[in-house]
Amino acid sequence: MTTEYATAIEAASDTLVGLSHSIHAEPELAFEEHRSAAKIVEVLRAHDFDVTTGIADLPTAFDARFGSGELVLAFCAEYDALPGIGHACGHNIIAASAVGAGIGLAALADELGVTVRVIGTPAEETGGGKVLMLERGVFDGVGAAMMVHPGPFDITGATSLALADIAVEYDGREAHASAAPEYGLNAADAATVAQVAVGLLRQHLHPGQQIHGIVAQGGTAPNIVPSHTELLYYLRAGTSELLDDLVERSRNCFAAGALATGCNHRIRTVSPTYAELTPDPWLVQAYREEIIGLGRRPLPVEEEGARPLGSTDMGNVTNVVPGIHPVIGLDSGGAVTHQAAFAAACVTESADRAVLDGARALAATAVRAATDQVHRARLLERVGRR
Repeated sequence: MTTEYATAIEAASDTLVGLSHSIHAEPELAFEEHRSAAKIVEVLRAHDFDVTTGIADLPTAFDARFGSGELVLAFCAEYDALPGIGHACGHNIIAASAVGAGIGLAALADELGVTVRVIGTPAEETGGGKVLMLERGVFDGVGAAMMVHPGPFDITGATSLALADIAVEYDGREAHASAAPEYGLNAADAATVAQVAVGLLRQHLHPGQQIHGIVAQGGTAPNIVPSHTELLYYLRAGTSELLDDLVERSRNCFAAGALATGCNHRIRTVSPTYAELTPDPWLVQAYREEIIGLGRRPLPVEEEGARPLGSTDMGNVTNVVPGIHPVIGLDSGGAVTHQAAFAAACVTESADRAVLDGARALAATAVRAATDQVHRARLLERVGRR
């Protein structure tokens, strides 16, 4: 049985590496990943997957299926890039490894009594594609959902922070900054007051809470009192409850800017709120054993939670469906995700190995889930309770 899924992945190895490189070469932003999605779909159809595109009212989302077994095992593909620095989060590796895992498991679908799904999930960096797809029923009936994410080292039980993605806008009144400043209401000053309040709040945050942002719009010219400004902020916390606390406290900081300057302000949600990752312990352990069997040396378990890996919409999925989101290590020369040097590292020989090792480890974990009668029953029972 092991030989069958490994043989299928090995036979597709050139295709998988080529897919990773091709996606990397043409980075596309959230909800605009038309070329990337088409490349992935082409490979899956060539391996006899039944693919439906444009699912959940998202043009760049897709659902690829193979087999008809009772237990549905899904691999999540991501393929959006970052503005300016391309695939500095390695989503090309995520996509190719998910496709590889699907091809490997498909070789055993009938024997194992499983339905294999490769789910194309756009807009992870911003936009919350998986949140929208979860809400619109894409993950209904899934027994387990899995994916791997590249990083500087292997982490099997990776954790993440809950995330609120917001924009804060201030509206004041323009005036000549020299001839008639007394007639203006300075929206840039409102933003400054808010930033100072946020900076002072940081001393009193709970462990795991974070707040960081940028000025997206600060005015039009130095001699015009700014009448409109916009701040973009990410608020994060270790749990959804602590995130709610941070959102409420930060709202007061943003309101302070408006109060101090006489401006109006409004807060809007940019992307759906991301929940924290809650990986399934048994799946994590199964994946850990498989990745070690491939010669990898993941971080010790006791160190895994020391540094949460930002935020991901896969957190929302793992709060509903048993799942995992481990990190697959590659040699990045000291670079970390969201750096240009990490983007360059995502098409190296080490990155190509990560694609194939990730596919093998995910497929092997899925085989374990399908063949362990206790946990197969557990996953099916969870589906019945949703």
